[in-house]
Amino acid sequence: MPTLAVVNFNIVCATLGGFVTIFGLVSYLLKEKFYLSEALISLLGGLVFSPHATNFIKPLDYALGNPQDLETITLYFTRLVLGVQLVLAGVQLPSKYLQKEWKSLSLLLGPGMCAMWLSTALLIWALVPDISFLFALAVGSCVTPTDPVLSNSIVKGKFADKNIPKELQKIIIAESGANDGLGYPFLFLALYLIKYTGEHGLGYSGGAGKAMGYWFGETWAYTIILSIVYGAVVGWIAKELLHWAEEHKYVDRESFLVFAITLALFIVGTVGMIGSDDVLACFIAGNVFTWDDWFRLETLDDSLQPTIDMLLNVAIFMWFGAVCPWYMFAHNNVIPIYRLIPLGILVLILRRLPVVFAMHKKIHQIEEKRQALFVGFFGPIGVSAIFYLYVTTEFLRQVEVDGVQREDAARLSEVATVVVWFLTICSIVIHGLSIPLGKLGIYLPRTISAAISLDRSSSNDPDDPAPYHLRENVTSEEHSLANRFRRRRTGTTEMSSTLSSSTGPLHRLGRVIRNDLHRNHGEAAAASRSREEPNGLAAISAPRNPRKIGVVMPIVEDERLSNPEVPAGSSSGPVLRSIRFGDEATVPTPSTSG
Repeated sequence: MPTLAVVNFNIVCATLGGFVTIFGLVSYLLKEKFYLSEALISLLGGLVFSPHATNFIKPLDYALGNPQDLETITLYFTRLVLGVQLVLAGVQLPSKYLQKEWKSLSLLLGPGMCAMWLSTALLIWALVPDISFLFALAVGSCVTPTDPVLSNSIVKGKFADKNIPKELQKIIIAESGANDGLGYPFLFLALYLIKYTGEHGLGYSGGAGKAMGYWFGETWAYTIILSIVYGAVVGWIAKELLHWAEEHKYVDRESFLVFAITLALFIVGTVGMIGSDDVLACFIAGNVFTWDDWFRLETLDDSLQPTIDMLLNVAIFMWFGAVCPWYMFAHNNVIPIYRLIPLGILVLILRRLPVVFAMHKKIHQIEEKRQALFVGFFGPIGVSAIFYLYVTTEFLRQVEVDGVQREDAARLSEVATVVVWFLTICSIVIHGLSIPLGKLGIYLPRTISAAISLDRSSSNDPDDPAPYHLRENVTSEEHSLANRFRRRRTGTTEMSSTLSSSTGPLHRLGRVIRNDLHRNHGEAAAASRSREEPNGLAAISAPRNPRKIGVVMPIVEDERLSNPEVPAGSSSGPVLRSIRFGDEATVPTPSTSG
């Protein structure tokens, strides 16, 4: 007897697959016409399917009802997404980019990150009640790195191609990739000090001196430097092995294209086992892997990597929408909602914008003030912030006294959870809506102005000029030519002659013929009179580019349309068209002679 198997696995597969399928049907419309980011759409989708709404996705059930296990699942999920994204980000950069642009990157990663860290910590310290500045530094370090996942959505697509110079896109990608791994020193400086000096060092001896020793030894030497060296070595070995295999024809196309993604998985696993910084190692490996630009150019027109990128983005932000503690924003013992909302607004405005605007003249990729405003505002908080949040809570769970988590560590965990999640949601929403709202701010005044002008022109005020109606101002000669065109149903040459003399030149767009409306009626009538024969019929040659029956004409302009010097008899044979999507550039298809 068949029975329904409504289990979590089936529900998750159906929900995720259905959402991605429906989103894919209108993805071009949403992303390239309305400029909505897939992160925002996926976040809202995750919220709809979460326990806060329809309860299709039940994250706590997947963790067997244990909140700590749920945090661990989220931490590992973010590690996976960041690892793959950062290898792909490193591969996107041109040859030896980190070496060539080290001055600009050092400004953004040095003074830039320090200013972002301190400004965010000051805002948190000012608005969150009853916390120390050390606590604020720990929370602020979680949101200091700019997120590479959301940054990619900003520097890709039609809006970026039209409005963001290529050099500016590259520096944004490089900064968001590098500063993700460099968030560890900011975070663990505060965490070590809290562990060994908080509550007067209860349960731990050594004080600030021991904390600084761990910070230099473990954080800088073992976590940062080791990950850079490991990532560079693995990336170089992988590049040489792939060169060797490709030269000897040992690797097929599918394995070649997926090589960077599998390299990311290998680095995440191995660096995670030794306890170093897998995020930074992935970015360095991606850069070294394409140091000679060979792999990047070989996969430039390939769509596998962007496809994997899109699937990971949709999955992670749907997961965020489901696991986000939405209820805690209004009901917590940390910060009231009337303080939390101003905190989110001020952090987005003051965290990054002032420092980037102050030093933009020393960064040659930022050529104008408006570009500095753009780079300063679009420093999104996203996957990396949640990653560092759960690194923080995992560390604080180990700060114990007599087997119980120390009181200040528990307090900091609650503060970090509420504040970091809220700032992440604010960034996803605000940065996801900034471009469409900006476009609306440009088009709406124009639409209102046009509507007002049209209303004025249709008013009955005697002082207003009379409206111009096309049909009432057509001359009798033009009217007779139009009637002559309607009466002619046979004769290809006569039909084309009348059509050319009465309405001006024609343009063929696929199967649609459109008149050149830019030519006024006076010019058309004059041209007609100058060409008339004694019998009163217009003698004009046949159309320059007649369409044969059964042959679909290409969308692209024909050379004969744009160059009148080409003789009419040199028409090409049938032109085959390939299916192209809206986000692909239209490329003329070579025609076969015959």
